[in-house]
Amino acid sequence: MTRHRIQAALIAAALVCSTATTATARSDIRTERVQFSKGANSAVVESSIKGYQTVDYVLRTREGQSMNISMATKHTATYFNILAPGENEVAMYNGSIGEGHGLNQFEGVAPKSGDYKIRVYMMRSAARRNEVAKYRLEMIVDGSGVRPGAPAGDAKVPGTNYHATGDIPCSMGAGQPSGSCPFGVSREGSGNGMVTVTKPDGRKRVIFFEKGRATGYDSSQADPGEFRSSHEGDLTTVRIGNERYEIADALINGG
Repeated sequence: MTRHRIQAALIAAALVCSTATTATARSDIRTERVQFSKGANSAVVESSIKGYQTVDYVLRTREGQSMNISMATKHTATYFNILAPGENEVAMYNGSIGEGHGLNQFEGVAPKSGDYKIRVYMMRSAARRNEVAKYRLEMIVDGSGVRPGAPAGDAKVPGTNYHATGDIPCSMGAGQPSGSCPFGVSREGSGNGMVTVTKPDGRKRVIFFEKGRATGYDSSQADPGEFRSSHEGDLTTVRIGNERYEIADALINGG
């Protein structure tokens, strides 16, 4: 075998080893369960990741509880996603895209009970340079699921976890006629809450409100869409990609 052929064989072998190592690293997800101290509603984790390392912090949460997750890091390519119970890939919140890009903070209401994964990771461009990111992750869960100031006597619809149900005007695509979609609203008081809409294909769309203003939605890696909202009179119009929803103020404020 000539010297050039030997060199080519060695390079090819090195590339195979490198590819295998990278693939293993990308699939290496460390799992840690988060436990609050007795009487506490929050926990703080200070740690670090390197390269393709990923950590899933598993947090048990009940439906309707308020979740406030935030991460402080000097590494500008490190983020966290939140995966709902039963999900391993699709995120209900993706810190690297959409609403709140770069803020590394999520505030919302748990749509169902179970184990939520708070996945800390580094963007591929930085991971392949084997960079190190230190971070401080804070997780707060309100045990009551209702913020102070919630309307007194705002009873839930029997057999549901919603304060009101019904139908709202909706459209699922550009040029499609308006129709109606079933909804359920969970109110937290002071104009805060979330509206869960059932789309014609049976999937759910959750829209978050703060102080009477639509602020975001349940974005995921597999379901991106530009979020826009406008308010006129007593009606908020929310657009997510080609989807459109019309939500009356009374749904969030009650009455």
